[in-house]
Amino acid sequence: MNKRKLVTVIITLLIALFALLIVYNVIKKSVKTQTAVSPAAAVAGSPAQGGGPPSGGGQQGGGAPPAGGGGQGRSGAARNATVVQVFTVEAGTIENSVVINGDVLARNQVAIYPTVGGKLVETRIGIGDRAGIGNVVALVDPSRPGEVYSLSPVISTISGTVLQAPYSIGDTVSSQSALFVVGDLSVLRVETFVPERFVSSIKQGLGAAVSLEALPGETFYAEIDEVSPVLDPASRTLRIRLRFTDRTGSGAVDTRIKAGMFATISLVTRTRANVPVIPRTSVINTYGSWIAFTVDENNIAHRRTLELGIENEKFFEVINGVNLGDRVVTAGQNFLTDGDPVRVLE
Repeated sequence: MNKRKLVTVIITLLIALFALLIVYNVIKKSVKTQTAVSPAAAVAGSPAQGGGPPSGGGQQGGGAPPAGGGGQGRSGAARNATVVQVFTVEAGTIENSVVINGDVLARNQVAIYPTVGGKLVETRIGIGDRAGIGNVVALVDPSRPGEVYSLSPVISTISGTVLQAPYSIGDTVSSQSALFVVGDLSVLRVETFVPERFVSSIKQGLGAAVSLEALPGETFYAEIDEVSPVLDPASRTLRIRLRFTDRTGSGAVDTRIKAGMFATISLVTRTRANVPVIPRTSVINTYGSWIAFTVDENNIAHRRTLELGIENEKFFEVINGVNLGDRVVTAGQNFLTDGDPVRVLE
C-alpha cells in the first residue's frame, strides 16, 4: 500500500508540474504580445494626446509613416525575390554521340598459315620485319616417324610489316596455326562494334573523336570508311572501322599512334545546325514533363513546358516552349513557381 501511495503522489506531482509549465508558457506569450504591440499603440495615440497634430509637425508626422512603410514594402519584396542565373537562348549546332571502345589496327591485317602440319624448322622473318607478297617466310617439316618428306614452304599472301610471330623453331604447328600476322602500318584503322540501337545512324563518312590511353588528354579525328553489312547475332553489334583524318586538310596522321592501342571513340550519330539550344542545367523533369523557367523584362519568372530534341553532355535542342532571345533560368529554378519575382545574378 505504501508503494501504491508513493506512485500516486509522484504522478500527481508530475501532472501539477506540467500544468504549471503550460500556465507559464501562456503568460510568457501574453507578455511578449503586449510588448510588441505597445510601441505601435504609443505612436498611434500620440496625436490624440496632443488634441490633434500641430500645423507643421503634424504634416511631417503624417507624411513620414507612409514614406517609411513604402520603403519597407519595397525592401521586403526585394528580399523575397529569388536569386537566379540566366542563359539567353541562342541558335547553335548540337551533336548527339555514342561513346564506345575499340582497338587500333593495321590496314589489311592478315594471318599467314602453313599449308600442312608438322614441325617448324625455319623462320625467315620476325616481328617488325617486312614481308612481301609471294615471299617464303618459313619452312615446315611434315615428316612422320618412318617417313621423310621434303620441307613445305610457307608463303606470305600479303605485303606488310610482321605484327605477331607467336611460334618458335621446333614448335609443332598445324594448317590452322597462324605463324605470322602481317599488316600495312602505313594506314591505321580503329575497329569497334556499335550497339544495335545506334545502327540506323551509322554510315560511311560519319565523323568521330578518338582518344587513346597511351596519349592522354589528346583528341584525334577519324571517320567511318568500312561498315559490316550484317550484325553479329551473338552480341547484337555492328562491326565498323574508321580511318584517322587530319582536320587541317594535310592528310597526315600522328606517327605516335601505333597498332594495338586501346581507343575510346565518341561517334557522332546525329547533328542539328542553327536550332535553339539551352543548357541541361536549365531543364527540370516534372512528372514526365520537361519544364524550364524564363525571366521577363520585369524580372518575373514564367514556367514553360518544353518539347526537346537531341541532346549531348551539355545542351538540349528545344523544339517548342521557348524562343530565341528568351532568358532561361539555369540556377535557382528549383525554388521557383510561376509568377515569382527574381533577382538576376550578373
